[in-house]
Amino acid sequence: MKLVSLNLNGIRSATGRGLTGFLKKENPDIVCFQEIKAVPDQIGVRDFEKLGYSCRWYSAFKRGYSGTALLSRAIPDFVSKGIGVDLFDSEGRVIRADFGDITVVCAYFPSGSTGEVRQAVKMNFLQNITEYVNKLKNDRPKIILGGDFNICHKPADINNPNKHLKTSGFLPEEREWFDSFIASGWTDTFREFCSESERYSWWSYRSSAKSKNLGWRIDYFLVTDTLKPQLQNAEILDSVILSDHCPVTLEIRENTTNENK
Repeated sequence: MKLVSLNLNGIRSATGRGLTGFLKKENPDIVCFQEIKAVPDQIGVRDFEKLGYSCRWYSAFKRGYSGTALLSRAIPDFVSKGIGVDLFDSEGRVIRADFGDITVVCAYFPSGSTGEVRQAVKMNFLQNITEYVNKLKNDRPKIILGGDFNICHKPADINNPNKHLKTSGFLPEEREWFDSFIASGWTDTFREFCSESERYSWWSYRSSAKSKNLGWRIDYFLVTDTLKPQLQNAEILDSVILSDHCPVTLEIRENTTNENK
């Protein structure tokens, strides 16, 4: 099973940059989109259906803002939208789909970069998404959580870390949340396969950040530790330019029953 996650910064813009061609080339089984910034009647849905995807869209109430989507070649056994908190559900931030014994949760974490009010919203979201997935784990122990977390976990995940210690996305309290979340039974899949620094998934459009590789790794696939034995690969496709983020990928074995026989 191959998964791709990508913050589109607008699905119509990303489509104009070759999004469907990228999906055709990579041929993922499941796709997690964040920041679609559109409602379904503004999206070329048929273009994705022609590629063989069953599409689930979760748009924000506010047009042109936020939103997530989950595309899959297999029809999900179950789909749900939201985490039961109006503030976040109105922004279309979390969508879930079950495939056999595996649950995929696509999430778009809020940014706190516009000031104290949104930073408080972000910290509230961290608490609520933790409660949501912890409850989900009771019935669905194999979970893949993919999306834009808007947090760099470690100094290796951000350029010039000492310059960003007071910047939203690298604040001590955000990184402490990440530490505790991982410790509660989650694996950062990319770090299972790559320990290198300077591997990023987002670059500002300002100051030629991409060409200078002044980036942040804020896009992740985390899996519950129950899925760790099934990991095959995880990658950052930093040469793919479809938005200010680049795609991240995950490959897992769907069944390891006979692996040791």
